[in-house]
Amino acid sequence: MITVTPNAVERIRTMLRENNVEGGLRLGIVGGGCSGLSYKFRFENSPRSNDHVFEVDGVQLMVDPKSYEYLDGMTLDFNNTLMEQAFVFRNPNATKSCGCGKSFQV
Repeated sequence: MITVTPNAVERIRTMLRENNVEGGLRLGIVGGGCSGLSYKFRFENSPRSNDHVFEVDGVQLMVDPKSYEYLDGMTLDFNNTLMEQAFVFRNPNATKSCGCGKSFQV
């Protein structure tokens, strides 16, 4: 299960509206970054047949099975402060992460 905070839901909803996307947001991982794996986002119109799909307050989040192995239990949040506007990944599967929090190691 992936938890999505109200702040993250609102930011995703805004992004979908601003980009005229009918579907949702795909969350996944790719190799690379300071710590070995990086988080990635992409707009998607519909989920694939084998996706894990989470719907929170009308916002759809899609995760492929391989990425889900690394993201299960994660909380996705969004910080909106004077200093930063960014998604925050609280991933209990990460044994190490870089200073910016956008890449991790398991």
